[in-house]
Amino acid sequence: MTDTVSDPKTTSPDETGSTEPQLEPAPLRSLIGFLGEHRRVLVVVVLLSLIGAGLTLLQPLMINRIIASVGGEGSLAAAATLLIAVVLASSVVGAVQQFLLERTAEGLVLSARRRLVTHLLRLPIRVYDTRRAGDLVSRVGSDTTMVRTALTGGLVDALGGALVFVGSLVAMVLIDPVLLGITLGVVSIAAVSVIVASGRIQRLSRSAQDAVGRLASGVERAVSAVRTIRAAGATDREVDRLSNEAQDAYGFGVRVARIGAILWPISGLAVQGSFLAVLGVGGYRVANGSLSVADLITFILFLFMMVMPLGQFFAAITTVRAALGALARIDEILAVAPEADRDPARRADPRPAPGGGGIGVEFRDVEFAYRPDRPVLAGVSFAVPPGSTTAVVGPSGAGKSTVLALIERFYEPTGGAIRLDGVDVRDLPRSVVRSRIGYVEQDAPVLAGTIRDNVVLAAPDVGDARCREVLAAVDLLHRVDAHPDGLDAVLGDAGAGLSGGERQRLAIARALVTDAPLLLLDEPTASLDSVTEQALTAAIHSVSSRRTVMIVAHRLATVIEADQIVVMDAGRVVAAGRHAELLATSELYRQLAEHQLLA
Repeated sequence: MTDTVSDPKTTSPDETGSTEPQLEPAPLRSLIGFLGEHRRVLVVVVLLSLIGAGLTLLQPLMINRIIASVGGEGSLAAAATLLIAVVLASSVVGAVQQFLLERTAEGLVLSARRRLVTHLLRLPIRVYDTRRAGDLVSRVGSDTTMVRTALTGGLVDALGGALVFVGSLVAMVLIDPVLLGITLGVVSIAAVSVIVASGRIQRLSRSAQDAVGRLASGVERAVSAVRTIRAAGATDREVDRLSNEAQDAYGFGVRVARIGAILWPISGLAVQGSFLAVLGVGGYRVANGSLSVADLITFILFLFMMVMPLGQFFAAITTVRAALGALARIDEILAVAPEADRDPARRADPRPAPGGGGIGVEFRDVEFAYRPDRPVLAGVSFAVPPGSTTAVVGPSGAGKSTVLALIERFYEPTGGAIRLDGVDVRDLPRSVVRSRIGYVEQDAPVLAGTIRDNVVLAAPDVGDARCREVLAAVDLLHRVDAHPDGLDAVLGDAGAGLSGGERQRLAIARALVTDAPLLLLDEPTASLDSVTEQALTAAIHSVSSRRTVMIVAHRLATVIEADQIVVMDAGRVVAAGRHAELLATSELYRQLAEHQLLA
């Protein structure tokens, strides 16, 4: 077992699976920050929107002129031609604006996904310990897609609509202030209702996205363990559980839709109410001669033009609020400092490995805890000479895997120091530390792709000859040569097509290909049969003369030839020495050996 537990200081309600999401709204400046990357195109889009708004405002004036022309004032043909030209120009401007807007929206999603993916893969390991993978994936997928609605849902159109709105107001006040007052009285009621309700939409949108994240996490969990679930007869229970998660997402979506359904007719009622009021009062004013028919028709046209951008404004409020709900989830991840930012300002130059025979490792009173109330390591001290093989053994939960994780700087010790060739690892950039280490974790994953992709992951410039050499060292070359595609044979997700032992050996080949001076192996033979275990142990022994090797093992047969065996129990080093020496001096080691028939 890996010696890890959750850290409560990095755990939020949705990280622990709670149905109570965090509802802190994302500030609008976060959205503006994303839009800033596309500001040049957005400036063009806004200008086109303003031009389109101006052309729209000209149309009622053209109609007024046509009506006047019918009464003998000016040329009817000229007025009609000008109106047609204005309408066509407005259509062309609108088409270009829409294309640029949609393209920019896709660019917004692309930049958001790139930024999020770049950040996700650089987060501290603690973050992955406390968050579910499916929820993180959903932020890259559905959340970024939802942010695009901030553009396509009317934000930019609302800017051009604002010009139409203001222009219409100016024209309407010039035509008849009384009718304008009636119109504004009806419209203001609708505006207040939408603004108040939009805050509720943002909160529900965030909740809906959290529910989608939990559903994605559940699906990822079930798919990755589908064989275990079926073997346990738990398929129906998992289906029910995921159905409940989907039902939660549906429930939040329906609540958003309910508010939207209430808001949607508000704008329609504003149009109908103001139209009926204007038509009634305006008709009366035409009848008593205080308003001409042409002015009434023009006023009504301006009324519709004023209400149309008002609808865009209402839509922009709701869609931007919904987008901010999704953006809050993205910001939550982007706010976590990436691992590289936690490197110290001071850098030490690592010493060269003595004679090319590996590097020395030293633990000095190292303490570590994933949680303050549950220490994992307490005063751990031991030294690994360069070019030697050291095994770390002990019962489950003793802290063995944590020792390797601390050397890799996945976590930082809470006390003491870890030194590589005399240099504190905290004084070295993580990239330098990891470039000198070949690491094989428990249940080491195989990445979807080819065999070559997996072998050269840490050394992309390595040639086929070197790949074949390390595959032969772990007794996998015959398996590769048996496939018609050889190194280009495609592996499925999680190494589908390989046995558990083959996946482990492929991971070891990946660590060997770099020729790193320090090799860390966490239970490397746990999934191997006895014959393959012996072959792999011999391969590890053959490379140990050129590097330092540290092996965490439960099966002592793998490490009885080690130069040093460190025995751990409850986070402490209780003994250290060679196999024969420990059998005589360490009660715990003797018990472990007896249980494995090695005493």
